[in-house]
Amino acid sequence: MGMFGRIISGALLLAATACGSGSNAPPPKRTEFSVGWSIYAGWMPWPYAAQAGIVKKWADKYGLKISIVQINDYAESVNQFTAGKLDGVTVASMDALTIPAAAGKDTSAIITGDYSNGNDGLVAKGAASLASLKGRPINLVELSVSHYLLARALDKAGMTLRDVKTVNTADADIVAAFASPDVEAAVTWNPQLSAITAQPGAKLLFSSADVPGEIIDLLVVDTATLKANPDLGKALAGIWFETVALLQRQDAQGKAARAAMAQMAGASPEQFDKQLATTFFYADPKAAVAATASAALITTMTRVRDFSFSRGLFKGAASADAVGIGFPGGKALGDPARITLRFDERFMQMAADGAL
Repeated sequence: MGMFGRIISGALLLAATACGSGSNAPPPKRTEFSVGWSIYAGWMPWPYAAQAGIVKKWADKYGLKISIVQINDYAESVNQFTAGKLDGVTVASMDALTIPAAAGKDTSAIITGDYSNGNDGLVAKGAASLASLKGRPINLVELSVSHYLLARALDKAGMTLRDVKTVNTADADIVAAFASPDVEAAVTWNPQLSAITAQPGAKLLFSSADVPGEIIDLLVVDTATLKANPDLGKALAGIWFETVALLQRQDAQGKAARAAMAQMAGASPEQFDKQLATTFFYADPKAAVAATASAALITTMTRVRDFSFSRGLFKGAASADAVGIGFPGGKALGDPARITLRFDERFMQMAADGAL
């Protein structure tokens, strides 16, 4: 996914600890916060903003101190957020639902940052079409966004996951696995996807560009913390939109910013530009608000939660409705009394209105 490991992990076991001490007292007002990130093209604006002084500028404006913390393992970053060790984290929408939200941690998605527009893909050897994969093994990180993408690809070809065999393969091993003769197909994300597609005989059969807007990357924060400290949401929105505007500039300053982000991502400027080309950024806050308030997001999250429930990712749940999801305008999916993932557009709207 551009990401080193958008994977579902044991965070659901944290349900007991994630719900807090059981007291109903609101959390105290604070001035120091931490936001975790992991390497992925869509999230490199965060560490760059810290390096370039943009984080300090916006934090100072609201009298805050915000630490942007790198976590080397993506799943670990989401687990740390779920356990309350981070106030916010960069996360894919599916993982926000299946890890913190499913564990009972009330989570607010305050920035809809980008969607994968070709950063994730299904690659096969000697297969002309999706239909020719019937009965064949497909290597991927099971229960990850790759698994969801495979389900969508098969659905579009009139097939289901029962028509193929999935082979759980770590993202760190998938490039080497694809090079071996017994591996026939794989689903993965960049940079691994580029390395696999470059191998002889490899053919890209389906990518996230075929389901635009479905694999969404977010910045989420703890809802109770945000409620007690709304200035945190304002500062984070200010940081994000200023930095993404810089990322998109075609002048020397934009080029320098992209080169710095590439270096932090362990990529060459050319490799990083290729990853950016398959990442659709909501650079304009108005577009970010529109995407978050759209009927399309509700459709996408219905697909995501139904897939997640069908794969057993809502532990002990009787139906997909067990984990409630809230949207702008008071709309909701699932149990309205148990909403633990909230798409909160207020801070993006403030950015759009020039009110930060």
